[in-house]
Amino acid sequence: MYKLNRRGFLAAAGLGTIACPFIGVRSASAAQYSLKYAGDVSADHPLTRNIAAAAEKIRARTDGRVEILIFPNSQLGSEMDMLTQLRAGAIDLYTISGLVLSSLVPVAAINGIGFAFPDYADVWKAMDGALGGHVRSAIDKFDVITLDRIWNGGYRQITSSAKPIRTPADLEGFKIRVPVSPLWTSMFKALGAAPTSINWGEVYTSLQTKVVDGQETPLVSIESAKLYEVQKYCSLSNHMWDGFWLLANKRTLAGLPEDIRNILVQVLNEQALEQRAEVERLNLQLKDTLAGRGLIFNETQPEPFQQTLRVKGFYDEWKRRFGEEAWTLLETSTGRKLS
Repeated sequence: MYKLNRRGFLAAAGLGTIACPFIGVRSASAAQYSLKYAGDVSADHPLTRNIAAAAEKIRARTDGRVEILIFPNSQLGSEMDMLTQLRAGAIDLYTISGLVLSSLVPVAAINGIGFAFPDYADVWKAMDGALGGHVRSAIDKFDVITLDRIWNGGYRQITSSAKPIRTPADLEGFKIRVPVSPLWTSMFKALGAAPTSINWGEVYTSLQTKVVDGQETPLVSIESAKLYEVQKYCSLSNHMWDGFWLLANKRTLAGLPEDIRNILVQVLNEQALEQRAEVERLNLQLKDTLAGRGLIFNETQPEPFQQTLRVKGFYDEWKRRFGEEAWTLLETSTGRKLS
């Protein structure tokens, strides 16, 4: 856990380095409201840094009445453990991948449909629009509050220790790590790969010991987890986009005075937009950084992968799972017919 004083805020804003964990100094006058935030990514990930920046803005705008204690890097348990704690009130704020959340709220995985979003403009049009509203409504049925703006997890790329992945044929029998989520497993099986679900904390070792030959994550995660040390190739596939929903405990929000609640929600939504832009910038820069650390990059074309998924029935299967309404919202917002 780290708490923000000015030093912590400068680190969060990119003007210093956040240690993990960083313990700030409690101000002389204790805050009136102390909220606990939890997440699964590291302290130096753009998500955590921007949550930290938002926490400092909230502290300032509420004249010190609100402090947010930040617990990154799964310090409070696994993803689903933390979700349980959020719903029980032990955690007040929590960011979780839509695809991971889908084990509780199936439609939350819809943003991860393979090759659904050509670019970021399509992502934000969908997730800030009717599709995102549909997903938030489904999540909120589980006694939490989902804030309006989804945070940027980035487009995902495929890395490998054995060979570059250029076409679906290169994935035939390829042992690839995927997160614990049915959508990931379904997609890579349809592409001919041999997916294995492995928790994020075990990925580096699994690649190092050749339990799997490759994995798929955004460049930000490849860099922060130093996967370039155990992988040789990176295929810029943009096969999937995922983001982090910021969830709040319903009772926590209801218990705050209206003015503080409004500041909290407004600042966090505004900071989400800052974080989105930062991740886009970082991913553009990280290709050169990672190439300098030995990763060999190649481009891919989406059409052969889409066609394989279409022929193997992947899109039809997930259209049935998500339902006609959600699927229509997805295709309408992207202007792309998938099934």
